[in-house]
Amino acid sequence: MSKKITIGVIFGGRSQEHEVSLVSAASIMKALDKKKYNVVPIGITKEGKWIASGDALELLKSGKIPKQLKAILPPDPTEKRLISMQEKNKKLVPIKKTLASVRPYQKIDVIFPILHGPYGEDGTVQGLLELANIPYVGADVLASSIGMDKVIQKQLFKQAGLPVIKYLWFKQTKLGKVRGGIIFNVEKKIGYPCFVKPASLGSSVGISKAKKRRELDLAIHTAFKYDDKILIEEAIEGREIECAVLGNEYPEASLPGEIIPSQEFYDYKAKYIDGASKTLAPAPNLTKKQIKKIQDLAIRAFKAIDCSGMARVDFLLQKKPPKTYVNEINTIPGFTSISMYPKLWEVSGIPYPELLDRLIQLALEKHKTKTQLKTTYTPKEKWYK
Repeated sequence: MSKKITIGVIFGGRSQEHEVSLVSAASIMKALDKKKYNVVPIGITKEGKWIASGDALELLKSGKIPKQLKAILPPDPTEKRLISMQEKNKKLVPIKKTLASVRPYQKIDVIFPILHGPYGEDGTVQGLLELANIPYVGADVLASSIGMDKVIQKQLFKQAGLPVIKYLWFKQTKLGKVRGGIIFNVEKKIGYPCFVKPASLGSSVGISKAKKRRELDLAIHTAFKYDDKILIEEAIEGREIECAVLGNEYPEASLPGEIIPSQEFYDYKAKYIDGASKTLAPAPNLTKKQIKKIQDLAIRAFKAIDCSGMARVDFLLQKKPPKTYVNEINTIPGFTSISMYPKLWEVSGIPYPELLDRLIQLALEKHKTKTQLKTTYTPKEKWYK
């Protein structure tokens, strides 16, 4: 019998999407095959404190974190484990075993970061894991940071010849100086209605739809509460389609799905709270030609940001004139019970537990390839001495 893989699942984090991360992590840890994996829950509080405990999920939900559970993941590649903040006193606190099947201070074989939003999905945690030399699920540092920034990804999509809707962006520093000019520019180049979004945030946090100047002004202020760079996009009348991508060098795309929001658009309330939105997997009334086009565009978008592991690509299907737009890519898609990424793979023939197995294997394969590269160079001339 092969040795179990010890997998650390990181969740929570310093993000406006903290609660979404907790729900995604609970789904993943429940679905991981305990015959194959030792699961190490790793929680990060809203203040950025790391905790190691079998009941880390419940502790984050309660907000009551015992001081003795604080831990760190050192960037030292010889460690590859969590270190207790109490370890200097040679005392490791007892760990309550709920979801965890091993002590959290053992060596970790692979990390599954399920952190949505800043300080987790944006390449920061991926950078730490690179330094620690621990394999991890999903995109690397570069693709993660690009995927988090809606402006940069659109620029790369355009460069790759992908169809994107009209958009403008600007930094908060410009707001006070040319406020009227910015609004005039939006009205001239995009018009109403339009969407105003924080550039680097997900789960529809901080997004507003503006139908007139007063609403646009308020929407800009709302978006700037969450980010210092915002994106303003043309509102397209049509269908919201999503497609899941899986793989490293040779990615594959799932069948497309469709979002039917309960609100005017798919905002935070429509996604997670009112329970009235519909997710259709697969999307109905798409021709074979449309499905293939969406799948091809999803893979092209995935490759455009040099992504790996997984991603969900969102599309807008305009009614009149008919056109398919690539809207954005999400490098750590939701894994909740209502999330489209696992649903789309399930209807495409890959059930949830198998999907997790595939993602973990992709992480191990990517890391193996990277570790074969040389990290040192010894010049013939000893000039540095």
